[in-house]
Amino acid sequence: QVQLVQSGGGMVQPGGSLRLSCEASRTINTFNTMSWYRQAPAKEREFVARINSLNQTAYVHAVKGRFTVSRDSAASTVYLQMVRLKPEDTAVYFCKLSTLTDTYWGRGTQVTVSS
Repeated sequence: QVQLVQSGGGMVQPGGSLRLSCEASRTINTFNTMSWYRQAPAKEREFVARINSLNQTAYVHAVKGRFTVSRDSAASTVYLQMVRLKPEDTAVYFCKLSTLTDTYWGRGTQVTVSS
């Protein structure tokens, strides 16, 4: 089992920045992908960004150029740096760890972008 502990959410004005973190309870030594998803009120959960063990990244079009996903050298923590935030970025953000055999989710952290 792996637990994912998220931190870093909060409230920020439009144009502001936040950084989310997601730490796995242990290092995964096999190929894996760590992803960020978000869910706005009354909407489906949607993919935001991902990074795999080869440090290959992908983003949803709406956040390209504003969000950056990265992971630490031990690969147990993934980050989502968010800049130039917009009100439409308001959502609960979830991290996900996908290994070859299992999937784990964090509990979510609220991001609110409002003036």
